[in-house]
Amino acid sequence: MSANDPVGSEPSSDSIPRAILQILESGAVAVVVTLIETSDAAATMGAKLIVADPVGAGKTIGSLGSSALDRAIAEHAKGFFESNILTRVFSVKEFAPALVAFNDAKLLFERIESEPRLVICGAGHVGASLAKLASMMGYQIALIDDRAEFLAPELFPEPGIELLAANHWSNAVAEAVGNGRGVSVAIVTRGHSEDEQCLRAVIGKDVDYIGMIGSKRRTNIVLQRLRQDGANEERLEKVHAPVGLDIGAVTPEEVALAIMAEVVAERRGGKGGSLSAWRWESKPGERGEGKR
Repeated sequence: MSANDPVGSEPSSDSIPRAILQILESGAVAVVVTLIETSDAAATMGAKLIVADPVGAGKTIGSLGSSALDRAIAEHAKGFFESNILTRVFSVKEFAPALVAFNDAKLLFERIESEPRLVICGAGHVGASLAKLASMMGYQIALIDDRAEFLAPELFPEPGIELLAANHWSNAVAEAVGNGRGVSVAIVTRGHSEDEQCLRAVIGKDVDYIGMIGSKRRTNIVLQRLRQDGANEERLEKVHAPVGLDIGAVTPEEVALAIMAEVVAERRGGKGGSLSAWRWESKPGERGEGKR
């Protein structure tokens, strides 16, 4: 975009689409930045820059024609990605005012990531309800159980639900989770032993979320066993047990809703509180217990 700011060779015409496909297939995340407006006649409208792993190394693919601008974009992409916004248009002057030559340029930032995956351990009443709800929300689901009759295809006509019969819980769960990227895990089995096997299979993986159903006593027993066997304490602290947000859930469908609410809050950076709480924060005593 500027003769005074040379850059390397332009990417080939298929390198950007190929890179996006590889990112999605690997379960990684990235930000794609497109030049959509500028007064610079030498600029290439529609030029793209990919910032791969924006909160990590921030590797870039492609170029908008200026190494200085590319670097500024890569830095700004970190905050954009952490905001959990999917798309937004920025003027360069908003985040890099020192780059005067590009101040009028407008860029479209887009977050790209593969469809979220949910691995559900246990196909009982809660697991089945959870799979159906997550499917409606666009998740790709792996539903695992060691009871074949609980995985009958006619029970799950919804799209995106993969039914996995487990001969061995640990092996089945580890295989379904893969490298853990973009994966949430809900452990809703029928007993302590199954819970423990599933948790052991995933505690060492970099999954986005792990939740385990059960009472405080039951979940603490399982966590303590893993702790005694040397499991990483930091990872154990991140296990949501008991699973789900406190919405007073009773039925399997309500429990599934509580779990998915927590999964989404973790994924999007939500706090899980009431959006109307601010109305009463400045008026102590005006909201009675249990009132709406």
